[in-house]
Amino acid sequence: MSRPIHRALISVSDKNGLENFARQLTDYGVELLSTGGTYRALEKAGIPVTEVSEHTGFPEMMDGRVKTLHPKIHGGLLAVRDSVEHAAAMDEHKIAPIDLVVVNLYPFEATIAREGATRDECVEQIDIGGPSMVRSAAKNHRFVAVVTEPDLYGRVLDELATNGGGLSDGFRRELAQRAFARTAAYDTAISTWMFQQDHEEESEEAFASTFALAGAKQMELRYGENPHQRAAFYRTDPMPEPCAAHAEVLNGKALSYNNLVDLDAAHALAAEFEGPFVSVIKHTNPCGAAEGATISEALERAWSGDPISAFGSVLAFTRPLDLASATFLVEGNRFVEAIIAPDFDDDAFELLTRKPKWGKSVRLLACGAFGPASRSKDQYEVKKLAGGFLVQDRDLTIETDFEKAGEAAASEEQVAELGFANKISKHVKSNAIVLTSDRTVVGVGAGQMSRVDSVRIAAHKAGDRASGAVLASDAFFPFPDGVEAAIDAGVSAIVQPGGSVRDAEVVKAADAKGVPMLFSGARHFRH
Repeated sequence: MSRPIHRALISVSDKNGLENFARQLTDYGVELLSTGGTYRALEKAGIPVTEVSEHTGFPEMMDGRVKTLHPKIHGGLLAVRDSVEHAAAMDEHKIAPIDLVVVNLYPFEATIAREGATRDECVEQIDIGGPSMVRSAAKNHRFVAVVTEPDLYGRVLDELATNGGGLSDGFRRELAQRAFARTAAYDTAISTWMFQQDHEEESEEAFASTFALAGAKQMELRYGENPHQRAAFYRTDPMPEPCAAHAEVLNGKALSYNNLVDLDAAHALAAEFEGPFVSVIKHTNPCGAAEGATISEALERAWSGDPISAFGSVLAFTRPLDLASATFLVEGNRFVEAIIAPDFDDDAFELLTRKPKWGKSVRLLACGAFGPASRSKDQYEVKKLAGGFLVQDRDLTIETDFEKAGEAAASEEQVAELGFANKISKHVKSNAIVLTSDRTVVGVGAGQMSRVDSVRIAAHKAGDRASGAVLASDAFFPFPDGVEAAIDAGVSAIVQPGGSVRDAEVVKAADAKGVPMLFSGARHFRH
């Protein structure tokens, strides 16, 4: 069943597409009511419109804070049209029905994301009348349609054309659901911002008493981690830093669930580095990572870490992808699922998108310039559990001043190499062991239940390259066996957090072979 639209109230902050939409509504004989800037925009465009204050007989006041909070507005939205009692009340109080509400809310999220915005400016962008009208209309969606996003205007007009000037019940229900999702996201942003404003990072109460997470659906995915799981991608706002979720997709097949997870992991690792750096990610773990004098050199070194695992991987670049990098990738039997970079040089983009096997398949995402300084400590990490979820600060710290733990002293170059390896180990699933040489990952042991097994896997991956490499561990060695296995493989220096009850035994194992051991003092588990 469809219900006709006779009267619409339009009050929008985002005026994209407004004029065309409003004009076409009037073509269907819809009477328009409006407020403030929206009223002025429609009047200037020559579109017939009645100001809300004229409709209610009550003036706008208090700098526009009070204009739609009136019985003639909310009565017109909330009245149940087939109720005799409601109809009598409307008749008695001269309340005209409103059949369509077009409202997008004050730009609170954009305001708090703007550098330098004051608290008063942000508070002023907390919309009151807009959410009230949206919720009233959405509650009464059997009779009233509510549109909260400009990109829905086309669908509304299509429905009107299909249904002879009316909107179907199914479409009204969809609009209502989207409306409540929008007000939920809006309130979440306000609540989170207000808590952050009033609580210092080191305060006793680090997290609000309630935590809400809201996002706008970007796409239905083909499936989740596995084909039998349904999945969708939702984006949260605001995000004050470049990231995979907000990157622009320039080319390739539709992103999958696993693509997005790996792109996020690849970007997070690359964001640890200022200079030219490339991460090669497989199932969220780095199978390769390297710095270089140029981005193409970093790519070649990163790929060399584990060329077998790199096939079908996801890459992140800290510099625009250039022609030399693109040429390296399309040569031989190399192929990757997706690449995220600040941008792509024109000739590199052309090569990647026209090369057979690459052009129609590889996903290319541009996210803008990023690095350690671009990351926001105000964002949180959330992990879903059955029946709840966990929230924590992001692990953005990295140690550079290491403590000498044993008798052997590390060289200046070894300390620098250990610093590089330590950054990588943060992004490997625990138990994490990373071997590097010349700012290049040569072996990774990830996700094992015992640390010594992670050491053995990393050494196996590195092969002969383990000789002279340095080792970083994301947590302490509980026993000397892991250190002994590393030294037997040829590791020349080790950094680990320390803190085990057996630290003395572990350090003694390194001292016995004259291998420097440093303590970072901080664990970086990743589960």
